[in-house]
Amino acid sequence: MIKLSPKLSQRLSYTILFLATLLAIIPVSAIIFTIIKNGASAITWEFLTAMPKNGMHGGGILPAILGTLSIVTCTIVITLPIGVCAAIYLNEYAKDNLLTRIIKLAIINLAGVPSVVYGLFGLGIFVMFLKLDVSIIAGALTLSIMELPVIITTSRSALNSVPYSFREASLSLGVSRWQTIRYIVLPNALPGILTGAILSISRISGETAPVLFTAAAFSVPHLPHSIFDQVMVLPYHLYIISTQIPNMPKNIIFGTALVLLMMVLTMSFIAIVARIYFRKRRKW
Repeated sequence: MIKLSPKLSQRLSYTILFLATLLAIIPVSAIIFTIIKNGASAITWEFLTAMPKNGMHGGGILPAILGTLSIVTCTIVITLPIGVCAAIYLNEYAKDNLLTRIIKLAIINLAGVPSVVYGLFGLGIFVMFLKLDVSIIAGALTLSIMELPVIITTSRSALNSVPYSFREASLSLGVSRWQTIRYIVLPNALPGILTGAILSISRISGETAPVLFTAAAFSVPHLPHSIFDQVMVLPYHLYIISTQIPNMPKNIIFGTALVLLMMVLTMSFIAIVARIYFRKRRKW
């Protein structure tokens, strides 16, 4: 067996890791470059603010943009409080017994369930059983169930990152457990919680299957007026114009993809900035 010197072994490891990074970056960069190259010409003020017309061959994608933002906003309003509260209970209050271990395992497993399964679940429960019809609230509830495991998992990781000595010091001064969590643990875990929440938003912005069954419409001639309205959403709209409508101009297809991509990248950028800002404010 050939024995490499530590210096040569370090260089070899560095080279392998660098090549692996390139293999991950190059395809993503190629996709982004292709979308920008073919879709930038379609990005105009009218494209972003007008209603579709001429069978979606002209006009804009405003209903799809607002529909996506409406569903994402409702989803995070529902999911974030429930997910963070569940994470606090599991991490700070629940005893380590068989029941809590089963719950934690179930949360991890639910995070890996395909989104189409959640879509069918939402169709059966919210659309048919609860009679919410195909609407913003039905889609938001479906996406909330899909994202709860992710929010709970990331929030628990953020809470676990706070040193246990902080809790001990607070409790030793006679502070209650809830006050310790509220004033000591949560502020220090906030960067991780916010990062997980914003990255979850960017994920659900691109989901097609759940909203296809519960919220999305092929074409809506008006903007949504309430959470019980059916809406157009960018992922489903992109699927329709790229596969179901003949002779659709290529720049409109890539322009729609570019808008969706910019929404997702913007949310990811906000997550990075928020994480850096709150980490700088931490005292440990």
